[in-house]
Amino acid sequence: MSLPLIQIENVCKAYNMGAETVHALRGVNLEIFKGEYVAIMGPSGSGKSTLMNILGCLDTPTSGSFILNGHAVDQMDDDELADIRNREIGFVFQTFNLLPRSTSLHNVELPLIYAGVDLDERLEIARNALIQVGLKERMNHKPNELSGGQRQRVAVARALVNNPSILLADEPTGNLDTATGDEIMLLFDELYKKGNTIILVTHEEDIAQRARRIIRIRDGRIASDEPHQVS
Repeated sequence: MSLPLIQIENVCKAYNMGAETVHALRGVNLEIFKGEYVAIMGPSGSGKSTLMNILGCLDTPTSGSFILNGHAVDQMDDDELADIRNREIGFVFQTFNLLPRSTSLHNVELPLIYAGVDLDERLEIARNALIQVGLKERMNHKPNELSGGQRQRVAVARALVNNPSILLADEPTGNLDTATGDEIMLLFDELYKKGNTIILVTHEEDIAQRARRIIRIRDGRIASDEPHQVS
């Protein structure tokens, strides 16, 4: 059997808030394998955002271990975290996080610039990523010339260009109307069927129902972790 892509053991995360210590995660154990489509759900204050930050290598645990694709993340410094983040994780955020004065193509090629890929190669990769998300005709448009759904597609294309191990989406439909949100979720369905590993962080039940596994967090602990059949 293959090793997990993500292996978290007894992870705790505590924050000092003045004189008070807040325990955001309390002994979380979790394995996620390549090719899974997982939703992480929980109410505000449940610890799901803290868990997402750790999974995305934006933060490290206070205690416990986190192995990502064979790398011991819990022992990394900030530079090592930045490096593994760029190589292993593609982020999709609720607010798109696009450069307003740059074209779709330039927004998508940015991770490849940071990775040191030469111009011709990165333009080809970026163009292919935009074609993959259905934006062949919008490559030279800036964000203010795109609809909300198209902007999120640009963000998905940008997340895919480094061929990451994980696509990590934080409330990806939060700023979209229902019909446009459905379009983006159909895009995630397609990416999952092509073999991408997707972790979706959401508080919306209907969005979580698109995943094949639903993990529910409450009070810093995993309350349930169940496979989910999509009808």
